Amino acid sequence: MAERPKFWLVKTEPDCFSIDDLARAPRQTTCWSGVRNYQARNYMRDEMKLGDRVLFYHSSTDPPAIVGVATVARESYPDHTAWDAKDDHYDPKSPQDNPRWFMVDLKFEQKFAEPLPLERLRGLPALQEMELLRKGSRLSVQPVRAAEFAAVLKLAGVK
Repeated sequence: MAERPKFWLVKTEPDCFSIDDLARAPRQTTCWSGVRNYQARNYMRDEMKLGDRVLFYHSSTDPPAIVGVATVARESYPDHTAWDAKDDHYDPKSPQDNPRWFMVDLKFEQKFAEPLPLERLRGLPALQEMELLRKGSRLSVQPVRAAEFAAVLKLAGVK
């Protein structure tokens, strides 16, 4: 049986939805919608569980960086944005009676005092095998090993 809790990393573009947006959200919680990659969807649908901790990563910014931590506040349920023709993530091939896409809810835990840029992470031996640092790794939701999660928190000065 897999150990609990598991750890994850989610990527977001800060001009779309940032850690500050999560901190300002009602109850500091939001649905993590719009994921349209099957492997990332499978992680959310099948493996992310209530209480799992999540590294919050800002991509498409200079520099890209891990900026804080969230917690899974609700396990997977159908992503309603797939059925909204006005939404950027609309998918007409996803029927409501057999949804193709799922999401989880994330709750803000904390923002790091300083972002942890990708280049700084690359220099840490404890993170050499981290999925985020693999060449060509593009998944917006990815697993993180417990030791990697702990190393990131230590680097951020979080106890």
